[in-house]
Parts: sequence; C-alpha cells; structure tokens
Amino acid sequence: MTEEQLMKKFQQIEDNFNAAVISNSIDEIKKCVTSDWVLVDNQGGIIQQEVFFNVLEQGLLSHSTMTKEILRVKVYGDIAIVTGRGQNTGTWQGQSLKADEWITDVYKKENEKWLCVLTHLTPVKK
Repeated sequence: MTEEQLMKKFQQIEDNFNAAVISNSIDEIKKCVTSDWVLVDNQGGIIQQEVFFNVLEQGLLSHSTMTKEILRVKVYGDIAIVTGRGQNTGTWQGQSLKADEWITDVYKKENEKWLCVLTHLTPVKK
C-alpha cells in the first residue's frame, strides 16, 4: 500500500470515528474502539472509557462537529499510529465547547478491522 493509499484509508477510519463521536451514541463509538480504549487530554489525564461513556450518558458532554486532518500514518504490523489536527464543537456541562487540537490515535488491527486503543489530545497553541 502506498503512503497516499494509507493516508486515505486512515482518513476514512478517522472520519467514521468522528461520525460515531458526533452521534453521541456509546454503541456507535464502541464500534470504533477496543474494549480498553482510553482518552488522554491536558485536563483529565488518562480517562478510562467507562468514565468517558458515563459523561456522555449523563449529557455532560456532547459533540456537534468534529473533523480531523490526517498528517501522518505509520503502521507497525497490527499497530498503526495516526497523527493529525482536529477541530470540534459541542457542549461541556451546558457550556459551549470549541477545540483545536493535535491528535494522536493508536490503532490495533483486530479481526481485520482497525480499532482505536488510545486517543491523545494536545491543544494547539495560538
């Protein structure tokens, strides 16, 4: 697979993951992540998926838009590291949320499907 094909493939995977998050549906998100997926950000540190899903269920967090531009993909056997820049909007605890972040998603190939193991977010400095 050429680098261009790889970038295109993982852009589609990321677009599907974004759509799942925007749906605010835990069932849809679970189709994109492993059972031990975690989110790492500058406010909550390592956030276990159960905590993330509870926040969604309680309506404390919702996303209305989410985009990612994939800038780098490296595949190491059944592991892929995808780095890009993302923007999203939504609400957090009833307040408007707008983020511009560097994103690293680590994927693991399970049963011929790429699932996210870890998402790391770093705010873009203005």
